[in-house]
Amino acid sequence: MKRIALVTIGTQGDVQPYLALAMALQERGYGVVLGATEEFEDLVGGYGLEFHSLGPSIQSFLKESRFENAMSTSMLINGPSLLKQGQQIVDTAARSAWHMCQGADAIIVNMNTSFGIDIAEALKIPAIMTALQPLNSTSEFPLSMYYVADDLGPTLNKLSYTAATMQQAYWNLPRNRLRRELMGLEARNMGGVFTNTDGSHLTTLYAYSTAVSPRPRDWPKTALVTGYWNLRDRSGWEPTPEFEAFLSAGEAPVYIGFGSMPFGAERNTRILKEAVALWGGRAVVARGWGGIDPRDLPDTIFPIEKAPHDRLFRYVSAVVHHGGAGTTSAGLHLGRPTFVVPQAMDQPYWGRRVYELGCGPKPIRLRKLTAETLAQSLADLSSNETYRRGAAQLAEKLRSEDGTDKAIKVIERVMANFVPKAAKAERKSKAKKLSLKKAV
Repeated sequence: MKRIALVTIGTQGDVQPYLALAMALQERGYGVVLGATEEFEDLVGGYGLEFHSLGPSIQSFLKESRFENAMSTSMLINGPSLLKQGQQIVDTAARSAWHMCQGADAIIVNMNTSFGIDIAEALKIPAIMTALQPLNSTSEFPLSMYYVADDLGPTLNKLSYTAATMQQAYWNLPRNRLRRELMGLEARNMGGVFTNTDGSHLTTLYAYSTAVSPRPRDWPKTALVTGYWNLRDRSGWEPTPEFEAFLSAGEAPVYIGFGSMPFGAERNTRILKEAVALWGGRAVVARGWGGIDPRDLPDTIFPIEKAPHDRLFRYVSAVVHHGGAGTTSAGLHLGRPTFVVPQAMDQPYWGRRVYELGCGPKPIRLRKLTAETLAQSLADLSSNETYRRGAAQLAEKLRSEDGTDKAIKVIERVMANFVPKAAKAERKSKAKKLSLKKAV
């Protein structure tokens, strides 16, 4: 039985798609191990998959005051200490992943776990890069991981991707140390997130739909957009009697949630209450990891501690959220008009795409959101039939796709055609000798 190791670090939105892929691989007869930080052990184990801890909870890291300060005030001031701590997280995860990947026939990684490329090199097995947002450089739009203008023009769009290269150079410091100490490899002379040490392109699987973000025409052939990797919910979640009573007491509510990044709970709660009062509608809100305080909410707002989005969103008329890739996918798959209130990373990009696709209002960053602007957006979101039609049409396209099936076909092709670096060098040497003999 072929064994495949999946290695990821991040919030639930960074883990859930890989869990979906792992489940699909296991159903095809592969042995699978999924590595993530410790808080996801129960989630992964609940699906009957082998779990391997890559270190302490990311949730605890995100709850630190300096992380919130970096996101809400100044990354310049708080960034260096966060990067240093991030290096330690990477170092711990890489050492754990080294043990986890022994005996694997392939390793599937993402930008946060690019050390898996080195592990694959040492173990002489293929590494496959994955991403939940467009990251290969292109002249068609700027880097999605940083908040910049929608379009800087072809030259500056392409240039914006050097920011990711510079960031990756910082992460390469612990990688090179681990290559020497742990794997017996020399330092990387070239290559980055999407390339091997010799500079050759890695196969990269993008786990979203071209209907939401079209594939750039100038990407390498190795960069493939598969469609979303959707996890089939096994929680059996159903509305509680209290939630059922709330739903039956009026029109379908709008979902409001600010995701897994716990910034400004007091401010967010105040804006929420004032906005819903101004708007005059009903809402169901999710706390995430602390974004909303459920105490002292009016009867028009129902708080839910935790619920799978693909089930909860069936009971709402529209959704307001932070723009994480997974939450965006869940809302669009169900055809729900969407208003994105992004905080960081790729969230502004997905908010812009929702708006450009005609599925919701123009996004407003959380730090700039007011009760008045949220109330206006809620009124627009719940009454604009254009959004509803656009979301319904997009949902029909998304439901026809099978992202995990397409991804597995590519993974199988990569594994079947993989030639270790040493064997490649030997082949080149033999070919050169044969060429010289023919010349003589």
